[in-house]
Amino acid sequence: MTPSLPHAPSASLLLVDDDTDLLRLLSMRLEASGYRIGTAESADAALSRLAVERYHLVVSDVRLPDRDGLALFEEIRSLYPALPVILLTAHGTIPDAVEATSRGVSGYLTKPFDSRELLERIARALRLAAPAGPAEHPADEEWRSEIVTHSARMLTLLDEARLVAASDASVLIRGESGTGKELLARAIHRASPRAEAPFVAINCGAIPEQLLESELFGHVRGAFTGATTAHRGLLQAADGGTLFLDEIGDMPLALQVKLLRVLQERAVRPVGATRAEAIDVRILSATHRDLDAALAEGQFREDLYYRLNVVNLGLPPLAERREDIPLLANHFLRVLAHKYGKRLRGFAPDAVEALAGAPWPGNVRQLQNVVEQACALATTPLIPLALVERALRLRPMDALSYSEAKQRFERGYLVQLLKLTDGNVSDAARLAERNRTEFYRLLQRHGLNPDLFRAEPRGVAPARQ
Repeated sequence: MTPSLPHAPSASLLLVDDDTDLLRLLSMRLEASGYRIGTAESADAALSRLAVERYHLVVSDVRLPDRDGLALFEEIRSLYPALPVILLTAHGTIPDAVEATSRGVSGYLTKPFDSRELLERIARALRLAAPAGPAEHPADEEWRSEIVTHSARMLTLLDEARLVAASDASVLIRGESGTGKELLARAIHRASPRAEAPFVAINCGAIPEQLLESELFGHVRGAFTGATTAHRGLLQAADGGTLFLDEIGDMPLALQVKLLRVLQERAVRPVGATRAEAIDVRILSATHRDLDAALAEGQFREDLYYRLNVVNLGLPPLAERREDIPLLANHFLRVLAHKYGKRLRGFAPDAVEALAGAPWPGNVRQLQNVVEQACALATTPLIPLALVERALRLRPMDALSYSEAKQRFERGYLVQLLKLTDGNVSDAARLAERNRTEFYRLLQRHGLNPDLFRAEPRGVAPARQ
């Protein structure tokens, strides 16, 4: 796999300029220096390339046919915050350069420029974009080993996660249920300086308020009825490490106040205690709820929101990273085949198509469940379409054309008639309001033999053919 944000000239660069001769010349020079190059002749083309391919730096002309380079930079920054951009212009002025760099552009060069200077700017931008800390070595992908993807969007998100992992900033992870928010939180922890300390996770929406307070902050003996012994809370258990608060949007307001105090004072007071204990914990949180709407409705505290939302990472739903579906399905298949002791080689082509085209409201978690059900019921090395459809709970008609659906219905209808009449063609034709000749033609079209539906007299074995 391509390493994340490499420091050396193994990086992928996107060059954006409507001057095709300059694009060709720049591409040759940069490829000779070891970089992998993609090109685009407009801002829209550049954004399209970024949506499907992963780049580590963009070098763009300021004057483009559909918008200027600064406008392109703003769009790139909103979509890919960690992606550095260098701007080139034939009409540069000092105020332009000052404005560009103040807005976050990684470099600004005026044409004609020296090739060596461009190479130095590129190397510097990549070096500044690269993360530091335990996961610094580009070949070290262990930190994100649980996240299976080759989606450009997901790989960009992982680059951002790796960057923020080196700091102690609080991170709010947004995403629908089943997108892998806890997996991303664990990856951030493993890539951080706290990797050797505990990672502790709790679902704030799955525990009653009274119990949640005790679980988070702990309690002393006798703090309430039933508290026969002291209990160390999860905040204390995560001391030196990371606490992951899943579904933070479901935390009751009363506990939000107490959590805010812990974050401000870096100390926790167990329920019933008179003194607070100092703690050193990094907070990662996640939610599938719209916290902005919760703020407006008074269901979430604004001060806590800004404490938790220092860095915001958004996980895309599985339907927006469909290129990962076959990869994930085969990954789960290998794991589950070992679990069930089965020799499974993969999915039939039409089964893969069904997986890739399904809506996936439950995201990656649903995909794993579908693959597990198909694996558990599989009797052949290749998982067939029928098992995938069953696991997806699709009606068989959903994947059929009109003519195929009509044929399937017609055959099922004829089978039911023959069962009802014990294979008597005259009776079946009369119920279908068709003459015997036409009814026989229908049976032949569907390969149905009326004799197979005739009841055998009790105690008489069917004759051997």
